[in-house]
Amino acid sequence: MGVEPIASEAAGRAVREEVFPRTVDYRQTGPTVPRMILGARLRRLREARGITGAEAGARIRASHSKISRLEMGRTGFKTHDVADLLTLYGVTDEDERATLLALARQSGSPGWWHVYHDLVPSWLNVYLGLEQTATVIRGYELQFVPGLLQTEEYAHAVLRLGFGDAGERIERRVELRMARQRILFRERPPHVWVVIDEAALRRSMAGPPLMRRQLGRLLELSDLPHVTIQVIPFHAGGHAAIAGPVTILRPPGGDLPDVVYLEQPTGGIFPDKPQDVEQYRHIMNRLVIESEPPTATRDFLFRVLRET
Repeated sequence: MGVEPIASEAAGRAVREEVFPRTVDYRQTGPTVPRMILGARLRRLREARGITGAEAGARIRASHSKISRLEMGRTGFKTHDVADLLTLYGVTDEDERATLLALARQSGSPGWWHVYHDLVPSWLNVYLGLEQTATVIRGYELQFVPGLLQTEEYAHAVLRLGFGDAGERIERRVELRMARQRILFRERPPHVWVVIDEAALRRSMAGPPLMRRQLGRLLELSDLPHVTIQVIPFHAGGHAAIAGPVTILRPPGGDLPDVVYLEQPTGGIFPDKPQDVEQYRHIMNRLVIESEPPTATRDFLFRVLRET
């Protein structure tokens, strides 16, 4: 069964114009990364002055834990709090103050997905901000095809299974998932590198025809130069990520550490201890070695497609 590539500029433009509404400003990538950049800068300034988190918290009438959340980019900033902290940290250069205060204001700007606010809990809001700005997205999926690579009908089946929604609500969930895929076709897309367990490819979602179309979609996307797909087959046996899905996102700029995201049935968590991040990076590296190489994965996908 042949699969036509979608990597050409004309085809990519056709997909973008057909699937994604023009009424949404997709340049609004949310507050997550500005918060992380500002938080990291404030932490370096505080540590350079030998000021404790408790002392910084007292300056803005907050707790040590609030300072920790601010420095990790987990919460929004008030500009007057940032101004007070900059004064405490001895930052007098007007240009630097103006830049950091502008970041504080930007850290309150919503992402384009704010129109789906009723469907996006706080943990997903953080994840989307990272996903929509990342330069590299690495992930492993055990049960399903990764969301960024799903067809619309496959997304319908997965989201109905997970949420049990019907009518307009499920349609909006699917619309949000499809809109996230826009990053694959933008001018400077991230490198998306995923490892998919064979179980996800063999599990029928709403019948063989749907799965054949989904497998075809994976073959199409694997032709894109910035998309790498590998399959870890059953015969590989047990492996380091058998417990569940893992996503590692690399924020832009090069100054921020990779972020690990672990999806759970009722939400998502972000392990942030450096040793934990390094452990998950090691897990992903092992998975890449244990999986079928990208070229062999294409042959594997064609074989599963013929057998489905």
